[in-house]
Amino acid sequence: MADHYETLGVSREATPEEIKKAYRRLARELHPDVNPSEEASERFKAVTHAYDVLSDPEQRQRYDVGGDANGGMGGFGDIFETFFGGGGFGGGQRGPRSRSERGDDAMIRVDVALDEVIFGSQRDITVNTAVLCDTCQGSCCQPGTHPVTCDVCGGQGQVQRQVRSLFGNVVTMHPCGSCQGYGTVIEHPCITCGGKGRVRERRTIPVDIPSGIDTGTRLQMRGGGEVGPGGGPNGDLFIEFRVTHHDIFSRDGDDLLCTMQVSMTDAILGVQSKLEGLDGEIPVDIEAGVQSGDIITVRGRGIQGLRTTNRGDLKIAVQVATPTKLSKREQDLVRQLAALRKDDAPHLGEFHQSFFGKIRDRFFR
Repeated sequence: MADHYETLGVSREATPEEIKKAYRRLARELHPDVNPSEEASERFKAVTHAYDVLSDPEQRQRYDVGGDANGGMGGFGDIFETFFGGGGFGGGQRGPRSRSERGDDAMIRVDVALDEVIFGSQRDITVNTAVLCDTCQGSCCQPGTHPVTCDVCGGQGQVQRQVRSLFGNVVTMHPCGSCQGYGTVIEHPCITCGGKGRVRERRTIPVDIPSGIDTGTRLQMRGGGEVGPGGGPNGDLFIEFRVTHHDIFSRDGDDLLCTMQVSMTDAILGVQSKLEGLDGEIPVDIEAGVQSGDIITVRGRGIQGLRTTNRGDLKIAVQVATPTKLSKREQDLVRQLAALRKDDAPHLGEFHQSFFGKIRDRFFR
C-alpha cells in the first residue's frame, strides 16, 4: 500500500492547508475530464483516497501511528468496530452506499405589498436550485452507459484491512477508496451534469401568498427544494415574506391604520365621505364636532387573518386642518361665528400629549 504522504507529494509534517493545496493541484492534473488515460484515472483514485484520510484529523492520527499503513497498528476505534459491529460508514452501515441522496432545503425571501396581504394572492416566483439532469435523468452516466462494479471491492463498497492489535491480527472493514463506498464506478460520467445527476437551473413556480401574513412569516413547500445527488428526492423550499412599507396604510395585527385630514367646516358640521381603500371605496361617516385625534373605526375593512375568514378593522385617526389663508369675506364670516358662540378666551388647561401621541395611545389601547 502506497504511503499517503508520498502519494500527495507532501511531508509528514504538512499542514492541512498544504495537504489541500497538493490535492487540488494533483486533482486538476489527473481528473478524468482533463486526463482520460487509465494511468491518470488510477492515480486520481489513489490521490483522492490519500486526501480523504489525511484531511480528516482523526483518520490522519490513526494513520500516523500505523493504523492505515501496510498492516500497521490500528487504533482502539478499529478494534471496537471489529468486535462490536462498526463498519467505517458511521452507525454500522454494511454494503455499498447509495448515490441517490435527499436534496438540500432552499430558502428565498419574497417582498409582498400590503394590499396582497388583505385577502392573500398568488405570485409566480423564480428560484435558482438544483434540478434533475434531463440528459441522464439522475443516473449520473452518459446515455447508453451504466455504472460498472468496482474491481477493488467487488461491489461491496468496503474493503478489509488486517490490523495488528493487542488481541492479535484482526480484520476491519473500511470504505473503499476506489469507488468511495458506492460499490460501482462511473466510467462515463454524464457530460451535462458532470456525473452528479442534477444541474442548477432557474425555474418559475406559483406560490399562494396566505392572507394575514406579516414580515418574517415563513411558508414551507414540501418537495420544492433542490433535487438530491443521483436524482434523489427533493428537499423542501422555505419562503420568508417581507411586507413592504405603504405610504398611507400601516397595520396593527389584522387592523389597518391610517390618518385622515378633515376640513374645519366638515369637522364642525359633519359629512359623509368615501375613501379609497386597499380593496375599494370605503364609506366614512364624520360626525359633527369631530376633534383632532378622534378615531373612526370601520368594522371589517382590515386584513383577513391567517387561517381564518374574519377580517380586522380599519381605524382612521382624524386630523382637523385649520385654514391658514382666508379671504376678507371668510374672515368676516368667522368673526360673526365667533361673536355668536361667545367662546372662552384662550387659557391654560390640562396638559395634553402631542397629536401623534394621542393617536398612538388611541390606536393601541
